[in-house]
Amino acid sequence: MFPTAFRLFGFVVALSGASALHAAISFERSLGEARVVRVAHLSAADIVILDAGYETGLRQGMVCNVSRDGTQIGEVMLVDLRPRSASALILDLVSNQSLQPGDSVVVKTVSSKK
Repeated sequence: MFPTAFRLFGFVVALSGASALHAAISFERSLGEARVVRVAHLSAADIVILDAGYETGLRQGMVCNVSRDGTQIGEVMLVDLRPRSASALILDLVSNQSLQPGDSVVVKTVSSKK
């Protein structure tokens, strides 16, 4: 079920014209770090386009924290990856916030503290 849904979102992104952005982005980033390039407002869901992808270690299904000026403003899940760009769905947003181009996206990690 989930792989089919992810393919569907990739198709939606392609139809929205966001796929042209995928080919035009070529920034180098450290593992799991990206920036928001565009937020496509579609009827089913908002799709977030990132400037990093498979080549930087991002993988489909990863959950990432989104921050602006060092303050976390939301979470996204990666649904479609290209070598140098990715598309994500918004999972959570802080009240009265919206994602904007330039927001920082970092893979969410789990740590255990003893």
